Order: sequence, then C-alpha cells, then structure tokens
Amino acid sequence: MNPPAFEQTPPVHGQVIVLTGPPGAGKSTVAAFLADHLAPSVHLHSDDFWRHIKQGWIPPYLPEAHRQNQVVLQVLVSAAFGYAGGGYHVVYDGVVGPWFVDLFRAAAKEQAVPLSYIILRPNQHTTLERATGRTGDALTEPEPIRSMHDQFSDLGVYETNVLDSSNLTAKATADRILESLARGAYLLDPDDSATGADDPIHNP
Repeated sequence: MNPPAFEQTPPVHGQVIVLTGPPGAGKSTVAAFLADHLAPSVHLHSDDFWRHIKQGWIPPYLPEAHRQNQVVLQVLVSAAFGYAGGGYHVVYDGVVGPWFVDLFRAAAKEQAVPLSYIILRPNQHTTLERATGRTGDALTEPEPIRSMHDQFSDLGVYETNVLDSSNLTAKATADRILESLARGAYLLDPDDSATGADDPIHNP
C-alpha cells in the first residue's frame, strides 16, 4: 500500500512576532500569553533549539559560539517562517539583537510574511532580579546577564521597538503588546536593513 501523497495547498501566510530582550526580561512568560490570544498560533521557544545540540555545544554567550549561534538562528528562522507560511501566528521567544534581525527580515521579504520585532527591556536591576531568581538550566550568572543587557541599550533606530516592562506584570506586558500589534506599531519594513555589532553575542 502506497503512503498518502503529501497534499500541496496554496500558502496561507500568518505572521512572525520576534519577542526579544536580555535574559530575565520575561520573554517566555509574555510569549506564552501572546500565543494564547492569537489563533492559530505557535510559541517558538528558541532555548529548545540550543538544547538539541548534544555534542559540541558551546555556551551561546561566549564569543567562540558565534558560528554555532548563526547556525541555530538560521534553523529557527526556517521554522518560524515555515509555520507562518502555513497560516500560523508565530511568537518567537529568544535573544535576537539587531545584529541578527536581518536574518528574519530577509525571510519575511522572500515569503511576504509580516514581521514584528519587540524588545523587552526592563531596567538592569529588574532584569538581574528576575534572571537570578530563575530555576532549571536558565542562565542566572550576573555578569553575562549584565553584558547582554548592555548590548540592548542605545539601539538607535530600534529604540522605537523597545518596551520598558520594569513595572509591568507579564500579563500587562502582553496586553500592551497586543494593543500595539493591532496598530502595526512593531512592524519592520522588509526592505530596510541595519548593521549591528561586529562580534554579536546571542544567548537564549
């Protein structure tokens, strides 16, 4: 008996929402709220893709992890826009500084999928308090957290994509984002591009 043929259907595009910021910014919790309010939706938790590397894994915040991080980011971009091409609202949850956002922008242009870019940036004290209080295998070391928080400061043209969530609960942050998304506040122009750091650090 032959297996059923893979059905080819016309693409029905969704959207990709990149929710980023330093470790401890509350990305995963906020992304879960967003995905619960969008239908159909996918919460793409980027941490999981780094954990799939079983041999040769390098802590992503180290400079020597740059090539590894590029590979994983490209896999994540393919997954995000694969889901979006099937009509899903994709909430990508991970650390994507402006130095890597052009990977998403290029895919958005190629596939004609709307791309929103949101940077959660609570103040450093709040970020450290939240990050160091986490459990499991999440990054809790203060120094790399401070370093990555600094990298999300003074973002130039991307300052308009920043949301200071220092005094907001995760639900209030998600509600604010949903209101802004409805106005198209965080949409990126796929024809624009910006250069970032020469030696980017990406930590999920």
